[in-house]
Amino acid sequence: MDILNKIVIDKRKEVAAKKVVFPIGFLQKAPLFTREKISLVKSIKSGSGIIAEFKRRSPSKQVINQNSNVIDVVKGYEEAGVSGISILADTKYFGGAIDDLLQARNETKLPILRKEFIIDTYQIYEAKALGADVILLIAAILSSDEIIEFSRLSHLIGLEVLLEIHNESELKKSDLTFVDLVGVNNRNLKTFETSLEISKSLSGLIPSGKVKISESGISTVEAIQNLKQYGFEGFLIGENFMKTENPGEAAIKFLKEL
Repeated sequence: MDILNKIVIDKRKEVAAKKVVFPIGFLQKAPLFTREKISLVKSIKSGSGIIAEFKRRSPSKQVINQNSNVIDVVKGYEEAGVSGISILADTKYFGGAIDDLLQARNETKLPILRKEFIIDTYQIYEAKALGADVILLIAAILSSDEIIEFSRLSHLIGLEVLLEIHNESELKKSDLTFVDLVGVNNRNLKTFETSLEISKSLSGLIPSGKVKISESGISTVEAIQNLKQYGFEGFLIGENFMKTENPGEAAIKFLKEL
């Protein structure tokens, strides 16, 4: 069983437990549920295009950074001039917490992407209640019908949608009607190796009306300049910043070069 399947199995158990304690009706009454979203699409098109990620660890690299404070990192990212912030709040596999997202929301007026393994509509309502502006849908773990259902619901409650793909077949099965951004994950989920060639090979297949995002394995300004030639406007960078002692400062230096 690969890591994605393990995560999905655990995520279903997690969501089932949450539904009992915090039903959707409770989430809809949260103060942040009625806030107007901040558009990641607009922010990318008018800014640096960098989506900087906060994450403590990952299944592929284990511990990345257990010492950095989410508030300090988010402040640094905003000072650097990023277009958006991604918060990985999964606890079991990434060492995150829901509180990370809430603290980030309190500290920034930038759009926030809730990086999550969404397998149930409940998580979409939860993202809205926690102050997210964008949700991630991973085509590899969703059916064609789920992609349509989840992206449509997201738009109905005021969230943008980033659909993540790894290959051509995942793109072909996906109805992009309610998808705002299409992200290409450069990481092979079986070997965990990354290659920017994945983004380059899929770039021409993504409809021109969708904002193209390249994810994972981006560590140099040269890589971004190269990917821009393939139509990519957004670049999700996490590990390159988070592996340093001061992720915010690392982002500031990176964007000055950019």
